[in-house]
Amino acid sequence: MSTRKQKLELTWIGKENRPKLEPRILVEDPQKSYHALHRVGRKDLFDNKLIFGDNLLALKALEQDYAGKVKCVYIDPPYNTGSAFSHYDDGLEHSLWLSLIRERLKIIWNLLDSKDGSLWVSIDDSEMPYLRVLLDEICGRDSFVASNIWQKRYSRENREAIGDAHEYVLVYARDIATFKKKRNKLPLGEKQKKVYKNPNKDPRGLWRAVSFSAQGFRPNQMYEIESPETGKIFTPPEGSCWKVIRERYEELLADDRIYFGKDGNAMPQRKQFLSQIEGMAPWTWWPHEEVGHTDESKREMHALYGAKDSFPTPKPERLIQRVLHIATNPGDLVLDSFLGSGTTAAVAHKMGRRWIGIELGEHCHTHCIPRLKKVIDGEDPGGITKAVDWKGGGGFRYYKLAPSLLEKDKWDNWVISKDYNAAMLAEAVCKLEGFTYAPSDSLYWQHGHSTEQDFIYVTTASLKHEQLQQLSDEVGPERSLLVVCTSFRGSKEGYANLTVKKIPKAVLSRCEWGKDDYSLRVENLPDAPPKPGQLGLFDGEEDAE
Repeated sequence: MSTRKQKLELTWIGKENRPKLEPRILVEDPQKSYHALHRVGRKDLFDNKLIFGDNLLALKALEQDYAGKVKCVYIDPPYNTGSAFSHYDDGLEHSLWLSLIRERLKIIWNLLDSKDGSLWVSIDDSEMPYLRVLLDEICGRDSFVASNIWQKRYSRENREAIGDAHEYVLVYARDIATFKKKRNKLPLGEKQKKVYKNPNKDPRGLWRAVSFSAQGFRPNQMYEIESPETGKIFTPPEGSCWKVIRERYEELLADDRIYFGKDGNAMPQRKQFLSQIEGMAPWTWWPHEEVGHTDESKREMHALYGAKDSFPTPKPERLIQRVLHIATNPGDLVLDSFLGSGTTAAVAHKMGRRWIGIELGEHCHTHCIPRLKKVIDGEDPGGITKAVDWKGGGGFRYYKLAPSLLEKDKWDNWVISKDYNAAMLAEAVCKLEGFTYAPSDSLYWQHGHSTEQDFIYVTTASLKHEQLQQLSDEVGPERSLLVVCTSFRGSKEGYANLTVKKIPKAVLSRCEWGKDDYSLRVENLPDAPPKPGQLGLFDGEEDAE
């Protein structure tokens, strides 16, 4: 009997090649950080992060500290359309694009809250079918929530065979049941409110009539109803029953919540009052009247930067507002690792959400920072500002990725980067070894911990037996200590509570050192684009574990 099992998956050239990412540390640049109290020098209280650097390395840098803590991720990755964008290389072959986006999605999925976290991805027709299968593979097909259709265009496109009027926003949730229970409904728009009238001057306000019958057969819901105005008798429609038992019907009737039409001869209906409506369940059709269109987003960009310096492919603020309204509540953490012009961060900020934005392009400085400063100072009048009554406030910290921990010396040997000071080195090694960086003010050998009794000490000193013995005595028999140093003399054995490692030797094989660019460019892939027929769904075999 075969021990092999079948697995349906998307295959492409180079799929098996996975980068060995270095978990970099983040270094704040206070000169670029900004907050509402910036000019008066008071201490700020905020934890929004704007990260400048390769987004794959930045995601890896966040993974240890933020795994399971992000409530919503919205990304608008390059669509692989063949367009020559100045900010992105957006014309990769399918397989190259899939390899690069796959690595980012795997980390993103790990960052999401395991209960009600959700991932939202904007994409168009060129890669949507492939991305959908890839997301099924990464997230699990049972994590799929919806494929929302955004009407991005409201005027006809006559140059194409069939005009392109929409894009998709794919949604996956870590736990479907919890997400469904906790997701927010949408407020009623003016169009929905118009169906509520008050023809009989009910003091409770506007209402509309909704069906009082339900499909199915329940014996205790199959009674006759008599119109109190005309005496006409009604029974449930064929194949249906009334929605409630007779006792509940009598209560509704006594409370003037049953309506028989203006003449009293119509099938009974229940009054639904506008004041009782919490909102509407979201659905997959997102018309431009509700969430904006590309012309609206371009106008927002022109108002912020002028037509000359505008961003080429923005999303309207109302579109991002729809995502964050459904998926988050004030105070929740939102992540966008393809921040672009900063729309997600700006909208999250105005809606009272915490945020992390990652951007590699120089427009992090020319677009994101100026835009977010305007939001913080209350000087951004566009987008959703008036709708949410935003007045300004808050702030963000600006970070860049630290350089690679290891570099080559003039003899081609790997050594610790000269850009690292003692604190940076300790933090970087803690991250490499899976420890939480938390240096002690009183104990010099406590740079971090993995449990309450397991600690790490990082030093560039060359340790001798006497120093190791002293460390062992200070740690004591109830605790354990990982000692990471550049060298040591004598044996590293014989200390029951110490484990000694030497850098860089202990970490050389773990990562791709010195690589700073994993951006969406062809040269960052190990293999050539596939030949025709080498990309697609493959019902392949896999060895059973």
